[in-house]
Amino acid sequence: MRQHCVSGERAGQPVLAMIKKYLPWLIALLYFISPYDLVPDFVAGPGWLDDLAVIAVILWWVSRLKTASQAASASSAHAGKEQSAPGPEEAPEEDPYKILVVQPGASKEEIKAAYKRLAAQYHPDKVQHLGKEFQELAHQKFVAIQKAYDALMK
Repeated sequence: MRQHCVSGERAGQPVLAMIKKYLPWLIALLYFISPYDLVPDFVAGPGWLDDLAVIAVILWWVSRLKTASQAASASSAHAGKEQSAPGPEEAPEEDPYKILVVQPGASKEEIKAAYKRLAAQYHPDKVQHLGKEFQELAHQKFVAIQKAYDALMK
């Protein structure tokens, strides 16, 4: 079974975006087809006002989500133009314990086990089937893992 993503953090984002996009419409549809209403629809004028209010709230919610996503994409594009990604020589040193995901004061055996687990996950031979970007990211992570292991084993 192939793994298409090095980090599992982004795996749920499309589902969350889809829920945010369609949830208001689903709620409105369920409100309209349910037999329970704030004001019964057989009362001609006031019965329809609550339905119009639901439509207005849904349209407001969708427009708010749309403007928020546009603002986020514009700010990320703007930030990408002003800041270039730091190179390996500019990257700040991280805590070797955080890189190896061990507690400070961990034994040499725990450090070695964490190193072996992470090295096996990010080894260049393990990510050959992934795209070039993932291979580069895995290489950077692998180098950081090696440096952290060397620093902790001294």
